[in-house]
Amino acid sequence: MIVIETIRACFRETAQLHGEMAEQLAEPTARAAEMLVACLRGGGTIYLCGDGGSAAEAQHAAGELVGRFLVDRPPLACVALTTDTSVLTAVANDYSFEQVFERQVLALVKPADVLWALSTSGSSANVLKAADAARRCGAKVLGMTGRGGGRLRELCDVALCVPADSSPLIQEGHLTLVHVLCRLVEEALFARRPKEG
Repeated sequence: MIVIETIRACFRETAQLHGEMAEQLAEPTARAAEMLVACLRGGGTIYLCGDGGSAAEAQHAAGELVGRFLVDRPPLACVALTTDTSVLTAVANDYSFEQVFERQVLALVKPADVLWALSTSGSSANVLKAADAARRCGAKVLGMTGRGGGRLRELCDVALCVPADSSPLIQEGHLTLVHVLCRLVEEALFARRPKEG
């Protein structure tokens, strides 16, 4: 039997998390948006990576930026490094799974670009290697992780650490941050806001 109080508790937990995010992450989220906007204005590309649910978030963000979020506008240069199965499986087979994003970063990323790296724990080895490679390429790194940030935080120019410890809550926070950042990027680049209602 489904317990209604469990459902209510889940909604309340998410609402509490978003309240904490509003207090703790507004300023770093603004800096993250400024970094993404500067990248795109300068002719750079945003590259994203993550594992599992974070891979889904990476692809979600790329879809919003290449397609549209809230306003009709030109497509934005954004690539999810999680989607090329031939590259992912070849690198995992010939080298190691830890290098599946690093090899792509070394092949593609330039100093004008941003690597947007997602890891709920902040300790995914392949994401850490990608972030380190992006820094070696001269690119900026935006990280999204959970409380504390793990090792990923140390490799980021801006780190958005959702104040939660469980992966589902961190992922809920990441989805909200993806949407906020996509909105901020659109508003900054195209100087128009979505129609209300």
